[in-house]
Amino acid sequence: MPTPHEAEKQHTGPEEADQPPSMSRHDAAPPAAVPAAPSRNPCACSHACVCCAPSPNEERRRAWRASRETKLQPLPSCEACAAPSPEEVRSWAQSFDKLMRSPAGRNVFREFLRTEYSEENMLFWLACEELKAEANQHVVDEKARLIYEDYVSILSPKEVSLDSRVREGINKRMQEPSAHTFDDAQLQIYTLMHRDSYPRFLSSPVYRALLLHGPTPSSSEA
Repeated sequence: MPTPHEAEKQHTGPEEADQPPSMSRHDAAPPAAVPAAPSRNPCACSHACVCCAPSPNEERRRAWRASRETKLQPLPSCEACAAPSPEEVRSWAQSFDKLMRSPAGRNVFREFLRTEYSEENMLFWLACEELKAEANQHVVDEKARLIYEDYVSILSPKEVSLDSRVREGINKRMQEPSAHTFDDAQLQIYTLMHRDSYPRFLSSPVYRALLLHGPTPSSSEA
């Protein structure tokens, strides 16, 4: 005759088979969690956010988060360019187009935008330029998604200012991203920098110092 302990171990009848899988290893998971999903480290956020949202491709999410965290830190690696000549520096006051066509001009203007806490406008414009030069569709998809998460998403600390019409167009085009998904948004940010930041840049101490004394190491070195 089996002992009570053995009887308990041998009890594997239909009633036990109908029971749901044990959740002893997932007690910390919320009730809505899918039992079959692998356990993940909980996010430190106390509110819902994009980085916490479930994703079929967790590795891509992790790569995006790492990229965003890097971009949120000071960016010493500006565009590589030679020190501008006095004539080039003076030409930046002739038109915003000349400033933006100059790598050195973009670097100096970007430093100015950082002092106004609007560097994300230049970073977004540069990211769009990089996207338009990409031919590999797989890379285009990834870069477009990163640009969206970094600069268009309302959850991003680096969100740029776009009107509802442009945002709606981006949301539609993101279903099938292309190298020109953000063209309208890029033009809108370009216009914003031209009308809003450029006049202040021309009268700023940064630009006046360049006119008087020439480029400094911080504004001419990568």
